[in-house]
Amino acid sequence: MKRNLFSAFLLSSALLLGACNRDKPAEVGTEGMNAAATAAGDATANPVVDNPNVASETEAPNPNAPVMTFAETEYNFGDIKPGDVVKHTFNFTNSGKSPLLIENATASCGCTTPNWTKDPIAPGAQGTIEVQFDSHGKSGLQNKQVSIRANTQPSITQIAIRANIAEAAAR
Repeated sequence: MKRNLFSAFLLSSALLLGACNRDKPAEVGTEGMNAAATAAGDATANPVVDNPNVASETEAPNPNAPVMTFAETEYNFGDIKPGDVVKHTFNFTNSGKSPLLIENATASCGCTTPNWTKDPIAPGAQGTIEVQFDSHGKSGLQNKQVSIRANTQPSITQIAIRANIAEAAAR
């Protein structure tokens, strides 16, 4: 038993000492692992990511881009009963100079469902986004966001709904 324990100790010590690399270069530290790639000037080491949701400092806004102009960006349903399903329609106008196309609308919660105008909206024309909220299993104050992705600048626009789910009266 002592021999097995001693052998295990020797093996673990050898692995521990072997795993330590005392000859590691000093370049790793505050500059990090990319210091060598930066010093070499390799453009592929730090590629530029083209993200359409972020405007660069040098990029000028497109003066012909569509613009979503909402009559209201927030709606408060007020007090509703537990289990109620409520809807509100947000109206907007394309106040830009080119057709507006909504790619997608996503809600911050599965209890909220957006439905939007699928056809391109011509400049000056109106579109709608209907938001349905299902209060089943919810209680208290609720704030839900809907993110709309369209060919606008910026490409994401947000609208919000609010509701207070009042507790059922005791009988």
